[in-house]
Amino acid sequence: MKRRIVISGASGLIGSALSDSLRADGAEVTTLVRRPPRDDSEVQWAPGEHPLHADVLAGADAVVAFGGASVGRLPWTRAYRRELVRSRLQATGSLATALRALGADAPAFVSASAVGYYGSAPSAVLDESSAAGDTFLAKLCVRWEDEARRAGDDVSVALLRTAPVIHPRGVLKPLITLTRLGISGPLGTGTQVWPWISLDDEVRAIRHVIDEQLDGPVNLTGPTAATANDIGRALARKMNRRFWLPAPAWALRFGLGAAADSLLLSDADVRPAALEESGFRFTHATAQEAVDAAV
Repeated sequence: MKRRIVISGASGLIGSALSDSLRADGAEVTTLVRRPPRDDSEVQWAPGEHPLHADVLAGADAVVAFGGASVGRLPWTRAYRRELVRSRLQATGSLATALRALGADAPAFVSASAVGYYGSAPSAVLDESSAAGDTFLAKLCVRWEDEARRAGDDVSVALLRTAPVIHPRGVLKPLITLTRLGISGPLGTGTQVWPWISLDDEVRAIRHVIDEQLDGPVNLTGPTAATANDIGRALARKMNRRFWLPAPAWALRFGLGAAADSLLLSDADVRPAALEESGFRFTHATAQEAVDAAV
C-alpha cells in the first residue's frame, strides 16, 4: 500500500529535498501551501488565520512540519525576532491542533526544531537528554517543541533538532561568498564547535525517523565534531582560496546582535545519539566530506 506523507514547508531546502526523495520511492506526498493549490497534491492553509481541518491529515502515515521565517535573514531586529517566533508557533500549533482532534487515529508528527535548542555549552558533549540553553534561539526552540507536543499524548511526536545543513543554499551560502572573494577566516576565535549535517543525511535521517517510528527529541547532526575553523578551512580548500581574515566576536555582535551568539559564536558539540542508537549510518561522516559533496 502506497505511503502518504503530509509536509508543511515543502518549498524550503530540506522540505523540497525530502518531498523529491519520497516521491522517487513511490510515496504519495501532500504539501500544505499558502497560495492557491496547483494540483491535487497541494492543500491550501492559512495558519494563524483559519484552523486546519483534521481531515487533511487523516489517513496519512506521518505529518512532517518545516517552515518559519528564515534564521539566515540578518540582522534579527526586534520585529524580525517576533516574526521568527510567530511563524513557527502558529504553523506548528495549527498542525498540533488538527492532530489532537484525530486522537489515537492521528499519524505520527515529525516536527522541526534545531540544535540551537542547546544554546552555547563550551567543553560539554550534548545529546538529546541535555538541557536547553539560554540564547534567543534556544528559548525559541523550547517554545516551538512545546507547541508540537500540544498534539497530545495519543500522538507520536518526534522533534527534529536539526543542525545547519552543509549546502550552498544552507549554512555555506554566506561562507561561499566570502571565500570566493578571498576574505574568509575565523569567526570569533573560530574554535567553537559547530554542529553540521549534509543535505543527503538530513533527508535520510528524517526518513529513518519516520520508518523507525522514533519519537521525542532526535538530534540531526553529523557524527564527527567540527569547529567553525574546520568548516571554513574545508570550504577554502575546496575552492582553492585563502582562509585568513578574522572577524572579531565584538564586531559580529555589533553587526548582527542576537544572531551572532545564536548562530556564529555558539559552541555546541551536539551528538546524534538517538539516530545512532536506532541503527542509522551516515553517508558523510565528517564536515570535510559534506563540504566536498556539496560544493
